[in-house]
Amino acid sequence: MDLFKLSKEISYALRHAPWEYELELDEEGWVSLEQLLLALHLDQRWEAVNEQDIHNIMAMADKQRFEAADGKIRALYGHSMPSKIVKKGETPPSVVYHGTARRFVAQILDEGLRPMGRQYVHVSVDKETAMLVGKRRDAAPVLLKVDAETARNEGIMFYPGNHTIWLADCIPPKYIAIECSGRSDI
Repeated sequence: MDLFKLSKEISYALRHAPWEYELELDEEGWVSLEQLLLALHLDQRWEAVNEQDIHNIMAMADKQRFEAADGKIRALYGHSMPSKIVKKGETPPSVVYHGTARRFVAQILDEGLRPMGRQYVHVSVDKETAMLVGKRRDAAPVLLKVDAETARNEGIMFYPGNHTIWLADCIPPKYIAIECSGRSDI
């Protein structure tokens, strides 16, 4: 069994199209593991998947994408489905980062960071993660620094994604500065 492909399948089901799997997520994005397994078993590629396989995916993942507790599972971030997953606001690190393609910098500095097809803006606790994200769309991305402490103090809500990712509804431009421009050697 290809656990990488299974992880992608679960991500798609929990983040983007639960209705395609007849999954009913609660307002915080939780679904019972039993319901997820029943949905996966309808596809012959995943008919042998069991709860331990899902826990193995979570344990082996370099990025903490899922959370399981009390017989339920949810995706922690990356949702794009129409109904918004409710998150509990918490205090982020004082500074967070966002890596982006050079072509988007002027718009971000003018309008701020917006979810752009996702439910939340994603920011990183470290420069390296932010630059890796930025490199998905630009070989020499721009690293933006977000004054999360001031933003939070002024009413911008932040939500934990995982140990390296924080989420926000949007981040106005006054909290954003260019940390380094178009370089890959941070």
